[in-house]
Amino acid sequence: MKKILSGKLFKKTLAAVLILGSMLSLAACADKNTSAGGEEKTNITYVKGLGPYSELFEEAIIPILERKGYTFKCVEMKLNEADAAINEGDADLSVEQHIAYMEAFNKNSNGTLTALAKIPTVPAALFSKRHSTLNEISDGASVAIPQDEGNQARALVMLQDLGWITLRDGTDYATASPDDIETNKYNIKIKELDTNIIATTLEDFDYGVVTGSIVYNAGLDLSTAVFRENITENFWLQVVVKQADKDTQWAKDVVAAYQSEEFLSWLKENNTDKYNDLWSIPEY
Repeated sequence: MKKILSGKLFKKTLAAVLILGSMLSLAACADKNTSAGGEEKTNITYVKGLGPYSELFEEAIIPILERKGYTFKCVEMKLNEADAAINEGDADLSVEQHIAYMEAFNKNSNGTLTALAKIPTVPAALFSKRHSTLNEISDGASVAIPQDEGNQARALVMLQDLGWITLRDGTDYATASPDDIETNKYNIKIKELDTNIIATTLEDFDYGVVTGSIVYNAGLDLSTAVFRENITENFWLQVVVKQADKDTQWAKDVVAAYQSEEFLSWLKENNTDKYNDLWSIPEY
């Protein structure tokens, strides 16, 4: 009889432990997405980069969301570190990257990031210190392009739009590399560099592709570019979160703020006065 009672007691104790463990696990998950009372969380951690996108988020989007009761914490990181932080749940969102960059991170780091909505974007552009027009392209010209996977693809699509190269049929424009070049009309010498270096060493090349955030950070005048990219779906900047957060109310509210009449009116007013027509604005 004693053994039977002990067995029952053991089973009850084990069941209690398992239930408690499950409750603690659920609480830990809920803590990242909800408040202690079980309500949708309102304290949002965003990753701030050096580009204009976080600046725009702080100046125009955060005030809209603060009126809804949200509070914000900023952490400053490089973009690859930011994606890792979001993926691990140490930060909530980024507004500094396009889909091609995000997908490259997911592929290379087994990530689960997802893009929620297009946001205003500074187009990548082709600059030159040696030439004033595209027509001055010559055989063997040197063209500097970003070396990171997403922006490298962006640059190659631009060069194809110019008619300087063609990419092989079936090339994924989000992941294109120099290996995908099928024809090279002017025998262009492609130089793969950190995009920051391109912006500060333009005199070393015939032409250089500079991404939008670097155009802003380097103080380049976009009106002096010899060509601006035609922004395709892969290269619009996005609100990026991890997959598990995409349907949360706070994520929906961030998207709604970007698409609100209040924000779009603010942007149209300040795009000329402060940003000197820097932004391309997506249609919603």
